[in-house]
Amino acid sequence: MPAPTTAPTLTDGVVTLRAHRADDVPRIVEQCRDPESVAWTTVPTPYDEEDARTYALEIVPQGWAEGRCEFAVEVDRRFAGSVALRHEAPGVAEIAYGSHPDVRGTGAMERALRLVLAWGFEEQGLRTVVWRAFVGNWASRRLAWRLGFRLEGTLRGLLPQRGALHDAWVGTLQHTDPQAPATVWLDNPALEGDGVRLRPFRADDAERVAEGIGDADAQHWLAFLPRDPGPVQGAAYVVQVTDRLAGGHTITWAVADPADDRLLGAVGLYRLAEEPELGYWTHPDARGRGLTTRAGALAVDHAFGTLGLPRLAAYVSAPNTASRAVLERLGFRETGTRREAARTGAGEVVDLVGYDLLAAEWPERSERSTRNASASTTNPATDSTEPMSSGEA
Repeated sequence: MPAPTTAPTLTDGVVTLRAHRADDVPRIVEQCRDPESVAWTTVPTPYDEEDARTYALEIVPQGWAEGRCEFAVEVDRRFAGSVALRHEAPGVAEIAYGSHPDVRGTGAMERALRLVLAWGFEEQGLRTVVWRAFVGNWASRRLAWRLGFRLEGTLRGLLPQRGALHDAWVGTLQHTDPQAPATVWLDNPALEGDGVRLRPFRADDAERVAEGIGDADAQHWLAFLPRDPGPVQGAAYVVQVTDRLAGGHTITWAVADPADDRLLGAVGLYRLAEEPELGYWTHPDARGRGLTTRAGALAVDHAFGTLGLPRLAAYVSAPNTASRAVLERLGFRETGTRREAARTGAGEVVDLVGYDLLAAEWPERSERSTRNASASTTNPATDSTEPMSSGEA
């Protein structure tokens, strides 16, 4: 069915999709000046009322004549953003959206997108809708995930923005797909106890990440880390840990000082859909005080308590005595050695030692806290070198 030449009105009783109007201009300006809009869209900067007027009264109406079906989103009788289906081929359209900052987190944009998808599939004969977003735009990716879009991958240098090309995530939703999450997106709750805090990673952790994974001990024991990392690699690490949450693979926490929230390391529960595994690393200026053991204990509590896992594994290079001591203080038991199964950062072939811990063996918090305090006081040096992960950080 050919697209109409003007926007029809669609509503679910809470959110309305309609044509853009002249009285939308002030709120379009507010939306397009918002830092999140500037960061993740191609809106001009600076942005003024003339830009908004041209967009609403000229560009959008012309777009309807050319197959770019763009609606204004209205909530409580006010402009709340825009959603669009841009036809790319017979039966195929790209979805695009942006919201005014005061409706973010309210569910309004999800309602708007469900309205436009229903219209596209049921009335316009679409069979596939494509979603694209700059890598790092987690709000857009999570919304697409809730709507049932399948992430197909990352394309390098796909999306232009103000003279530069950026990597993009690409996903698809077909007319026969359930409009509900197709995969697990893991929760990453903040946890605190025993003088340490675990929290989700943030973009501003990148510099400290680069320092931590670039330390000589980390580079030696964790051969899979990027060599000589800098800010770009630190930022990529932060994207990666969030990507693994979105893929149902791994929960990775930033280990932070409760006093100032400064990054002190990382601890993670890896491969949750396969063999759940504990892994960790510590920033060099945070070693020697039992931090890794205490952070690991919080992660194990979460694994056995909140997630209900029956068992955790761990793997460490045989010569890495510091990392092995952390596992042993946590109660992990050695299960065997895989001979010459790992390499150091220097290329040396070493044995890989396996450990595991059963939920039934995990002590009560009070007992564990007493034991960990004693271990850290009597032998702090065992936390002094970079702890391990078998294949990821």
